Amino acid sequence: MLKIPSGDFQGVIFDCDGTLADSMPVHYRAWVEAFKLHHAKFDFPWELFYSMAGTGLEDSVVMLNERFGDTLDPKATVKTQMDMLDQLHATVTPIVEVVGLAREYAAEGKKVSVSSGGTYRHVHETLRHIGVHDLFPVIITREDYAHSKPAPDCFLLAAERMGVPPETCLVFEDSLLGIEGAKRAGMASVYVQPEIYSKGAGI
Repeated sequence: MLKIPSGDFQGVIFDCDGTLADSMPVHYRAWVEAFKLHHAKFDFPWELFYSMAGTGLEDSVVMLNERFGDTLDPKATVKTQMDMLDQLHATVTPIVEVVGLAREYAAEGKKVSVSSGGTYRHVHETLRHIGVHDLFPVIITREDYAHSKPAPDCFLLAAERMGVPPETCLVFEDSLLGIEGAKRAGMASVYVQPEIYSKGAGI
């Protein structure tokens, strides 16, 4: 069971991948194939992948280049990753408990939104695939803000577009970078633990 903090929250912000959708295993497989095709010099285990969850796609490649002394082309590598993701997207399923809470909050009249480090195309496709796209009037993707999580940019923008003060927002996140981003935004948060909610934890 998720631990929901007490409070009269006006807005609720959900991450997409790994929070509303059990899509992280799909993203991981797409990254592994992309790095293989681009002859990456480093291994990319599940633990490293999840430690970077919430980071923008091209930002992730830049960080890995810096960490491992590699020279992967961020745009080309991400294009391959996205092409692989297109082939695997049909296998994505909802995280039932979190989706249920999102529906409950919306039914109660609270403002709800999605704020993700993913691209517009894939976030919107994922939300449609798990049947919740129409639930969220506000959907923030990586194209909308300057700095990836743990920067608070995406959460502050979601609060602004929902029309509620940041301090009245509750964030649902599966990444520690996202939890830190929520903290920097002055928001309460709920940690959706990947080892419990993602089928990919055993990869």
